[in-house]
This record gives sequence, structure tokens and C-alpha cells, in this order.
Amino acid sequence: MWGVDPFMVWLVIGLLLIVLEFIIPGGIVVLLGLACLIVSGAQMIGLVNDFTTSMTLWFISSMILLLTCRSITQRLVGGDSHIGNTDERVDLFNQLAVVKQDIGPGQTAGRIRYLESDWNALGDGSVIKAGSKVKIICRENIGFIVEPVSEEINIDNLK
Repeated sequence: MWGVDPFMVWLVIGLLLIVLEFIIPGGIVVLLGLACLIVSGAQMIGLVNDFTTSMTLWFISSMILLLTCRSITQRLVGGDSHIGNTDERVDLFNQLAVVKQDIGPGQTAGRIRYLESDWNALGDGSVIKAGSKVKIICRENIGFIVEPVSEEINIDNLK
């Protein structure tokens, strides 16, 4: 069309994608670049000579490389993998908080301070006075169920 050799276009795109792997890590971009180099090589030896065949070869070789080499590149490049606790109820159990507004008697809700925020809280039916330390038992909708703890716990560890 403009006198540009398709071999060179595929070669430059392939090399560009391989270099981009250093900017966009993950192991996929390098495999797409390798597929471009395969198309470039096929055009150089005369196996491929039109755009449709080139795109088909690129698509097929990309899929084959992605399916076969993805685990290898993932080990080499690494990635953002993090395994965290997905059950927040486990993280809440036995955490300490301070009562900001009296809780009780009975089912009368009060307020606690936990993780630098105030939350609704219900107790065991007894009155828990403001300033007391409590232990979180579980979460109830957008509030907590708490029970009083002894005064021996260091309040400096609370957030």
C-alpha cells in the first residue's frame, strides 16, 4: 500500500510488544509479541502473503502460546497474587473495642469505637457503661454483638 513490507510491520509490532512486557508485566504481552514474530517469519519465508492469512496465523499462534506457555511466563514474571481471609467475621471475633454510649439494659443498642469508627452494638442484656472495654462476638447487620471484658486488658492496643 505505502511500500511498507508486511514482514517489517509484524517484526516491529512483535518487538514493540516484547519490550512493552517490561512496562506492562504479566506474561501475556510477550506471548502476543512472539506470535507477531512467528507471523513475521512466515511472511519472510513466503508461507503467508496476505492480511487475512497473517491475522489468522497470529490469532492461532497467540492462542497456542497463551495456552501452552502462560504458566511458564507467570512463574518467570510473577504477578499480584495475594491470599487473604475472605470471611471478615473471623477477623472480627475477639477484637477489642471501647463503649462510647451505654449498651443495655436488655436489647437497647449502644455505640462502640472500633477501627477508628463508631458502630451500633448490642450486649448480653446487662448494662455496659460508656468507657468500658468490650470484646466483639459477632457482627449483626451493620452493628456488633459484644460482651464486657475485665479491666486487665491494655486499652492502648485498641484502634
